[in-house]
Amino acid sequence: MRIDGLQYCNFSEKIFRQIRIGNVDSVHVTVCYHENFRETVANLERWNRWFEQYPDLIMKGTTGDCARRAKETGRTAIFFGLQNCSPMEDDIGLVEILHTLGVRFMQLTYNNQSLLATGAYEAEDTGLTRMGKQVVREMNRVGLVVDMSHSAERSTLEAIEHSTRPIAITHANPKFWHPGLRNKSDEVLKALSQSSGMLGFSLYPHHLKGGSNCTLESFCEMIARTADMIGIDHIGIGSDLCQDQPDSVVEWMRVGRWSKEIDYGEGSKDIAGFPPQPDWFRDNRDLGNIETGLKATGMSDQDVSKVMGLNWLRFFDENFGPQ
Repeated sequence: MRIDGLQYCNFSEKIFRQIRIGNVDSVHVTVCYHENFRETVANLERWNRWFEQYPDLIMKGTTGDCARRAKETGRTAIFFGLQNCSPMEDDIGLVEILHTLGVRFMQLTYNNQSLLATGAYEAEDTGLTRMGKQVVREMNRVGLVVDMSHSAERSTLEAIEHSTRPIAITHANPKFWHPGLRNKSDEVLKALSQSSGMLGFSLYPHHLKGGSNCTLESFCEMIARTADMIGIDHIGIGSDLCQDQPDSVVEWMRVGRWSKEIDYGEGSKDIAGFPPQPDWFRDNRDLGNIETGLKATGMSDQDVSKVMGLNWLRFFDENFGPQ
């Protein structure tokens, strides 16, 4: 079972076929960065058309059994997630509606302060807001997973503490390996594992030691070290692959509608667009290279299988339904 815990590709038949060549059984795809509710519904409509057009390649995923069925039938299950809370606007009732529409992950923040919590790019982290605590409770009730990938330290720790169900950090890496702005501290990683949460390791170059020149050996040794720190059962892959997106999209991802100026984020004006992927992970066809790299660290076949998908599958089983 191979599961990628986060992608934001410019999806097409070409990419769907590459996913199948890579034997990726399930992918969590982003359907929102700054969109409101109606705009997010339009993105879901587009996916429904793709499910109609390519039924031999992809299918909609809402439960762990969808991932199993996809694998059995030679397809890929697509799970929907939000990288911001903007689609619920200021209406807690939309949490359940979004889950009904098939959304299974929602970040409480993107990079900025939201109505719910603080993003990793803010100077001051005030933690979960009053509304944030209410929304986490509602997400727990309906089975919409709390995702803190882009959130600041205190907000992430408070989300773990306040949530009655395990949360996810679908795409980030440990700060001990690379001190990227939104990579996660040892304290966060330990709290995450103690609450049975999940960490998806990111392959986005700004999150990698050495950036685009990061080696497979370094990446896999980092995974092995994290497994030693927090346990093998709480880690997976969340590649953050942004394949075939134009550079204008990364500007929109960071800026949305909140600023007239470009926010260069963790990059600089010299690398304002999407950085090139490491040569050992260019797209979905290369996911198997990580398996090879993990085995080279001495990790057992069973543990490699957990990292590559079985841990995410268990998490899906336990957290996508109502409480």
